[in-house]
Amino acid sequence: MLNALAILGAFIWFGVFFQPFKAWRYRENLDSDPADDNTDLSCVTVLTPARNEEAEIGTTLSALRAQGTGFQSILVDDQSTDRTQAEARAALPSVKIIAGTALPDGWAGKLWALEQGRKHVTTPLILLMDADIRLEPGILKTLVKHLQKNELSFVSLMAFLRMQNFWEKLLIPAYIYFFKLLYPFALGNNPRFKKFAVAAGGCILIEREVLEKLGGFDALHDALIDDCTLAKKVKAAGYKTWMGTTHSVTSHRAYNNLKEIWNLVARFAFTYLRYNWILLAICTGLLFSAYWAIPLALIFGDLSPQWTNFLWMGYALLFICYYPTVRFYRLNPLWTFLHPLAGTLYMAMTWSSAFRYAKGQRSEWKGRTYDQNLVATEASEEKKSA
Repeated sequence: MLNALAILGAFIWFGVFFQPFKAWRYRENLDSDPADDNTDLSCVTVLTPARNEEAEIGTTLSALRAQGTGFQSILVDDQSTDRTQAEARAALPSVKIIAGTALPDGWAGKLWALEQGRKHVTTPLILLMDADIRLEPGILKTLVKHLQKNELSFVSLMAFLRMQNFWEKLLIPAYIYFFKLLYPFALGNNPRFKKFAVAAGGCILIEREVLEKLGGFDALHDALIDDCTLAKKVKAAGYKTWMGTTHSVTSHRAYNNLKEIWNLVARFAFTYLRYNWILLAICTGLLFSAYWAIPLALIFGDLSPQWTNFLWMGYALLFICYYPTVRFYRLNPLWTFLHPLAGTLYMAMTWSSAFRYAKGQRSEWKGRTYDQNLVATEASEEKKSA
C-alpha cells in the first residue's frame, strides 16, 4: 500500500511539472515602470475599504503620493472604532472619506464598503486596494498602461506579502504556490476559458463601466471569496481579465506567529473545496502521497531499481517546482526543503476550517461575524459556477 501511494505521489509531481499551464513558474509578472511624479492619472479613482486599520492605512495612503497626479482617492471607513480616519487624513489630505453605514443582511463587510464607495466614483477606472497594500512608485501608471495596451477590463496583482519572521517565510510563499496551482494564472488569463478566472483582492484595476454593467458589488454581495468571484463575473460577461505576480505591490500586514496565519487560513480554507468532505478526504490522501509516502517508501519500501529511480525523480520534482516561488520572493534557497512541512500545516488548517464549519462556527473578521446562511450561499454559487 505504501509503495502504491508513493508511486501515486511521484506521478503527482510529474503531473505538476509537465502540466501545460506551468502554474509553478513565474511568467505572468508585472512590475513598475520608472517613477514619474508628473504622470497624469486623472482616469483613476483609488477605492479603499478600511475597518480598524489605524496601524496600516497611513503607509498605504502615503505611498499614493509617488504615483502621479490627478487621481482621486476614496476611503470607506467601515464603522471603525479606532483612529483610521485621522491617520488617513494625515497621510493623504486629499482623500475623500465616506462613513460606512451598518452592514445589511446577506452582505460581506468588505463588499458593502466597496459598494458604498463605488457610488461616488466618476472616473473610467477604479483601483480596488486593501488597507494594508503599499504601491511602489510607478506601478499605478504601469497597471493603467497594461490594461489599455492589452484591451483588458480587469487587471489584478498578487501582492508581495510580508515574509520576515520564521512562520511568514515558511507559510506565505507556500500559500501563493498553492493558490497558483489551484488557479493557474495562464488559464485564467486565457479568454477562451470563460468559466475560469482568477484574482487577488488586494489590488484590482477594473473599468467602472464594466462594474456598473454587472450591477456593482451587489452582484456578488454575499461572496466570501470576493476577488475570484468578481473576476469570474467579469470574464463570463465577455470581458478580458489578467492576473499576475509583482514585486511592486506589497502588503505590510504582519503575521507574527503560527496562530495568526492559522486563523486567517482556517476562516475560509474549506470554502475553496466547496464545503465538500469527499474532496477534503481526497486532497488529504493526495497530500500524503505527494509529500510523505515517497520518502517513507524510499526508506522502508521494497521496490525494484526502476521504481526507486522513478520515486527519486518525483521527489526531486517536488522541490524543483517549489524553488521558483522561493527565488521569486528572494528567500534563502534552503526554505525550498521545508515545503513538505508547510504543505502539511496547510492541510491541517483546512481540516480545522472543515471542523469549524461542521460545528456551525461563524466566519469572523475584524470583529464582524458571518452566519452559516451566507456561507451556504457561497457554496451554492461556487457549485453553480463550476
